[in-house]
Amino acid sequence: MRRSLAIGAAFLLAGAGLAASAGQAAAEPHRADAATPTGTCSTPWGSSVKSVAGGNVEPLTGIRVGRHTCFDRMVFDVGGATGPVGYHVSYVDAFHQDGSGDPIPVSGGAVLQIFVSAPSYDPATMRQVYPGRAGKPLPGVDLTGFATFRDTKFGASFEGQTQVGLGVRARLPFRVLQSDGKLIVDVAHKW
Repeated sequence: MRRSLAIGAAFLLAGAGLAASAGQAAAEPHRADAATPTGTCSTPWGSSVKSVAGGNVEPLTGIRVGRHTCFDRMVFDVGGATGPVGYHVSYVDAFHQDGSGDPIPVSGGAVLQIFVSAPSYDPATMRQVYPGRAGKPLPGVDLTGFATFRDTKFGASFEGQTQVGLGVRARLPFRVLQSDGKLIVDVAHKW
């Protein structure tokens, strides 16, 4: 009896771990990831350029953020995208608007420049879908209480891609994931 209870508990704990991993991949916003005990974060992602070529004709419909135990997360929702979405994410010394080259100040110890291969407008109608404005903070994104994220700025939507500046505490490791029409950028809280 004790052995079957122990086995049942092990399956229950394993299932909880899987559910936590799936929750992270699904990019649930504004929740702490209680499944990872503090002090056991593994973020061997590095801080070098991460890039995947690829076009996309679907527009960017939203940008949101979430807090987790080991990292802060930014999610780019690309409406209707069924395949991989192209991106280019890298640390830059200064953030400059794509197209014009105008400098846009971004607060923080380091700046991640994020290009997503998705325009902020509907390519068929040219109607703006995501309401970003050059040089302004991202609409609806509140970074209060975040460990790593400090500031956001919309750069531009130019030639089929959208540019965002993400101010972070320091030049920390980051990763880029994709899941069901979402591009996910995670930045670690520490090395």
